[in-house]
Amino acid sequence: MRSFSLVLLSVLSATLAAPLRRALPTPVSAATARTYLSELVVAVDSNSPAYSRDLFKTWDIISGTCDTRETVLKRDGTNVVTSSACAATSGNWVSPYDNVATTLASDLDIDHLVPLKEAWLSGARNWTPAQRESFANDLTRPQLVAVTDNLNESKGDKDPANWMPPLASYKCTYVRAWITVKHFYSLTIDTAEKTALSNFLVGC
Repeated sequence: MRSFSLVLLSVLSATLAAPLRRALPTPVSAATARTYLSELVVAVDSNSPAYSRDLFKTWDIISGTCDTRETVLKRDGTNVVTSSACAATSGNWVSPYDNVATTLASDLDIDHLVPLKEAWLSGARNWTPAQRESFANDLTRPQLVAVTDNLNESKGDKDPANWMPPLASYKCTYVRAWITVKHFYSLTIDTAEKTALSNFLVGC
């Protein structure tokens, strides 16, 4: 089995070296997601020690002066124009969670698909700061998505037992992505979360 610690520590280096991506990373197939789900450890979430967002460093510089947020905005949009400081000044985006279109980068949040607090409760509390930074800036897994800001706020730190994207056609992708991320990082799932994921996978 791969050393979890070595894998996580390598993610940040690989991400920083990667060119700007132009497509959202694809989650595993539904069949693979079912296998991964069966391999995830079921455990009660723990908030001891207590979660703080400051424990996850965001956003890293990815290329030149472009940080993770700016990189995702360029990746997820079309006709994106940036300033000399890499800020998106114009472009076209469609939030995959609700199919809402915008031309304003300020209308968008970069969602951590598996929220930082959820990661903390399900295992990240035992990681090093470097491992948590890697997770919070991961452009290789389907973990970072440009979405409508108010929708991201309504999601908060909820897992699929308590929140799902309103766009029906995206639910399968969302569940597969959730499982992809949790499996890669060896995060646990609670009982309600596993039930919800299993039920949604039936329709994939």
